Amino acid sequence: MQRKNKTRMKNNVMAGALIALGLCLAGLFISLGINKYASKDRAVTVKGLSTRDVEADYAVWPLSYGWNGNDLPWLYTRLEQVTERVKQHLLSLGFEEGDFRQGTIEVSNNWESYYGDHRPEFKYTLSTQLIVSTHKVKLVVASQGKEAELLKEGLIVKGNSWALDYQFNGLSELKPSMIEEATRNARAVAQKFADDAQCSLGSIRRASQGQFSIEPDEYQPWVKHVRVVTTVDYFLD
Repeated sequence: MQRKNKTRMKNNVMAGALIALGLCLAGLFISLGINKYASKDRAVTVKGLSTRDVEADYAVWPLSYGWNGNDLPWLYTRLEQVTERVKQHLLSLGFEEGDFRQGTIEVSNNWESYYGDHRPEFKYTLSTQLIVSTHKVKLVVASQGKEAELLKEGLIVKGNSWALDYQFNGLSELKPSMIEEATRNARAVAQKFADDAQCSLGSIRRASQGQFSIEPDEYQPWVKHVRVVTTVDYFLD
């Protein structure tokens, strides 16, 4: 009986030791897991910028003009003559026939829309636009203001600057190199942060590309400022 009690006590001690050892190992594994998770969750979020200044590769330049009169057929003929003269002026500057597009002709009845006691002298106003659409952007830039030369012939042709549209259509070719530069700049910022924190920079956890923006220069609208910002999260080890 005494021998059985000793055996039972011995088994209980061993069982207790095994349980204690299991609890210690479980605690160790949990601790290691928590530390690994905490280390995995350490990250830094940085932004990288890339910019380019490019010149427009296409221009749309509307030239507006009109004529007043009381005889519509005569007015239409006169407007055709003015259109032909404007074309000749543009051709002399270096443009080609393929650069021109005729806009719609608008007719205004001045006698129907006037206010007050004095009826306008001319009943009708016919107005239209000759639209220059071309890749000759530098020629468009050089031609600004030269439409005023037609004033010597009594022709009022307005090339309003607010309606002049300089376009840049080469963004798809710029995107890869700009994204690469923005990402490289973001990594440089993250590396500096890691060095200051005395840790090593890990792999990318998450990255997002911002939208590309194209804005005209304030004083040279044919020059475009292209910009993109990327946001990158890096793990810190």
